[in-house]
Amino acid sequence: MAASSKPVGIMNGYECDIAIVGGGLSGGLIAAALAARRPDLSLQLIEAGEELGGNHRWSWFASDLSPAAADLLQPFPKAEWGDGYDVRFPGHERRLSTPYRSLASRDFAAHLHSVLPEGTIRRNMEVAALDENGVMLEDGTRMTVGAVLDCRGQAPSPHLTGGWQVFLGRHLRTHAPHGVQRPVIMDAAVPQIGGYRFVYVLPLSDRELLVEDTYYADDPVLDRDALETRIDAYCTERGWSGETLVSETGILPVITGGEFSAFQRESRIAGVARAGLRGGFAHPLTSYSLPQAAAIALLVAGHADLPGPRLAALLDDRARAHWAQTRFYRLLGSMLFGAARPEERWRVFERFYRLPESLIERFYAARSTRLDQARVLCGKPPVPIGRALGALLGKGTPMAQESPETTREAA
Repeated sequence: MAASSKPVGIMNGYECDIAIVGGGLSGGLIAAALAARRPDLSLQLIEAGEELGGNHRWSWFASDLSPAAADLLQPFPKAEWGDGYDVRFPGHERRLSTPYRSLASRDFAAHLHSVLPEGTIRRNMEVAALDENGVMLEDGTRMTVGAVLDCRGQAPSPHLTGGWQVFLGRHLRTHAPHGVQRPVIMDAAVPQIGGYRFVYVLPLSDRELLVEDTYYADDPVLDRDALETRIDAYCTERGWSGETLVSETGILPVITGGEFSAFQRESRIAGVARAGLRGGFAHPLTSYSLPQAAAIALLVAGHADLPGPRLAALLDDRARAHWAQTRFYRLLGSMLFGAARPEERWRVFERFYRLPESLIERFYAARSTRLDQARVLCGKPPVPIGRALGALLGKGTPMAQESPETTREAA
């Protein structure tokens, strides 16, 4: 590649080749990909919090990742279940064989500390401003860099519409073996309260469980006391008692529509590339973001010689393509929130989980074929037809309300 297309690096007076602002999932995976594939480049990974990744857990299906993305995630310590997972609904239970993975933020951070060169990670660093040539820290320090990546997370936007995935999770160490062998991705055979409710269970060891109460809700409101009480009842019913090691809460966007070009304009900083949720990279219906984060990390590593403005244009183009490719999932989300009555939304998912396993894998990976889409939509709809038409013709609810808690990026 011609020298003129490369970032102006340290030898020309810059402090580093690439500065990544935001040490969450997206920023951390970009740093890991660059360290593995472009060790010749100097990096700065700038995080406002005390530690990379915060208090999060990210999960994914093995079928979500390309071989290259799986290789990127392979060195990270993670929980793995090779014999699949379970789902439960009032009238249907099923065991699926797709392997499942989950990564805790403490393991994510520890791996990044071990593979990134000393001096790469800057924690407890608030950023005051970004531009295509550098980063201004809140204390007035100016860092001049060759390219800047903004991975700070998604802010509320009036240009997107949808609902919310609200959850509270409890990492429990049980007094006795709990007996859960596989993840329970959705246990919707529970009282439906305020929206589509399900309990998510991960057996992390024979005496450790993550138990999470999750809702597809119309408003970004989390009643911690109510969710704690419901988790207590769920655990008591199953004979699980023990010590709570850590709790997690979060309110994630479930995007059903909007004007994506306006969403991009409102957070655009000329010459600064955007990734992660800030760039618009997530599954709009499930809110799973790790597969997209891994794909974008590899894309950045493969084009790391681009100057900042060209890298920004590349990621903006990829984000617009992702928006276009995921229209089907936003349509389904519109029907979920606009057509299904809150207490009946579980019927949409129960019907979905009667479909072929390969279709379900492609759905979660956001790679549904036209035939898959037809299979999902055909037959007697689980929502009233009139309400479905109204939902499709409506504009949806703007997602401009501030979410008080957003502590994890994946269900």
